Amino acid sequence: VQLQASGGGLVQAGGSLRLSCTASGIFFRRFTAAWYRQAPGKQRELVAQITTNGDTSYEDPVKGRFTISRDNAKNTVYLQMNSLKPEDTAVYYCNTNDVFLGTYWGQGTQVTVSS
Repeated sequence: VQLQASGGGLVQAGGSLRLSCTASGIFFRRFTAAWYRQAPGKQRELVAQITTNGDTSYEDPVKGRFTISRDNAKNTVYLQMNSLKPEDTAVYYCNTNDVFLGTYWGQGTQVTVSS
């Protein structure tokens, strides 16, 4: 099983980035997919998630700015991040989980937002 995340980088405040995470070795459409982030010195936190039915939820700090989506044909989950702020700086991790099939993590991609 492998989750390969990409799309991170350095961007100025107010800019946008799109993260992608492609899964292999699992039946992706059976899993809820999510993005987490971990800033230096802080615990990893949930950012957004999307269910197998396409229902989405977001944590308050990113509501209205981030959009999570998935393409089951490509085994990929996306995170469109707009109006980025310096406090969004973190390593972003993709995650897939199912109560019966297990939980898997990607390797993380760095997002740095300069002020």
